[in-house]
Amino acid sequence: MDLSLLANIFQFILFLVQIYYYGMIVYFFMSWLPGARENKFGQFLTKIYEPFLEPFRKIIPPIGMIDISSIVAIVVLFLFRMGLANIFNFIINSLA
Repeated sequence: MDLSLLANIFQFILFLVQIYYYGMIVYFFMSWLPGARENKFGQFLTKIYEPFLEPFRKIIPPIGMIDISSIVAIVVLFLFRMGLANIFNFIINSLA
């Protein structure tokens, strides 16, 4: 397999993870707006992000009215992307 093709595939995967990360931030801020998750866009994001957030909500209980599991999920997603980028860079450098 061509090294530039592999690098492009890795960049595309990282791009998709980055888009998911930004969407998670939008979904997080939508929780602060009353009724924002009831429109079609909010329902679409709910279908995408609630399965990811569910394990965090099972582990981290809400503190009063504040649900910090979303913040932890955003941090985990950020760290996942950084780790994935490092793994991809290691693979590319070892093949070069």
